[in-house]
Amino acid sequence: MAYRASHQYARISPRKVGLVMEMIRGMPLEDALKVLDFSPLRGAKLVAKVVRSAMANADEQEADLEQLYVSEARADQGPVLKRVWPRSRGSADMLRRPTCHLVVELEQAKE
Repeated sequence: MAYRASHQYARISPRKVGLVMEMIRGMPLEDALKVLDFSPLRGAKLVAKVVRSAMANADEQEADLEQLYVSEARADQGPVLKRVWPRSRGSADMLRRPTCHLVVELEQAKE
């Protein structure tokens, strides 16, 4: 059975968080949490929160936490907030502030 958690509209680029998701995909749960705790990347804190939430969901349904591994970890594109940035001589640039949706899914390892 799969246990999942997600974080919608995270204020970080999906490309940046995708690097963190690649690091933990397929890892056992404890190893993934250790990697995220010691990673210097900003997205690692957001991903660690989602992994811990999925772990709590699994614990609520009485799963064996020692046999869980990260089966799916992805960062989907969210809506982009567009802002106007004034420039010289009356012109303007568009400032794009991307968001993403983080999804983590845990499964039990097959014997």
